[in-house]
Amino acid sequence: MRAAAIIVMGVSGSGKSTIGALLAERLGWPFADADGFHPPENVAKMAAGTPLTDADRWPWLDAIAAHIDAARKAGQPVVVACSALRRAYRERLRAGHGDLLFLHLSGAPEVIAARQAARQGHFMPPSLMASQFATLEDTVAEPDAVTVSVKASPHEVVEAALAHLRQHRAI
Repeated sequence: MRAAAIIVMGVSGSGKSTIGALLAERLGWPFADADGFHPPENVAKMAAGTPLTDADRWPWLDAIAAHIDAARKAGQPVVVACSALRRAYRERLRAGHGDLLFLHLSGAPEVIAARQAARQGHFMPPSLMASQFATLEDTVAEPDAVTVSVKASPHEVVEAALAHLRQHRAI
């Protein structure tokens, strides 16, 4: 199954934007960062250290799904960086389509914490890291999801991701 979209998912600080952009470049596909789909109210909540609720997330996920659907209709596959932490969120993005692949960037909390501490100018404060890990639901039972460790350099993570994508015939 060739993917209409690859969703690069994981907790904040896992490298979704970096890996997603590098992966899109390697594939020659457009890249979209789901952070850009958040309404200002969501950004303000997160910047204030308040975790989003499902009610906050549904319109955001619907906007991302609409972006993927527009790319699908145009015949242009896309890479999207999106946390997609819960299975219900991934189901919302799938919306009955079997042509998405989720690339879960996985790392230990201490690895992610170090990455978050090094990040400058992002609205998501490190104080929300615990809520991100608490919300994250494993993708192991989902046949359209692969997991890649973020311990290595970004380029090595992309190479590992490409190997998984080829194995799943997503690219």
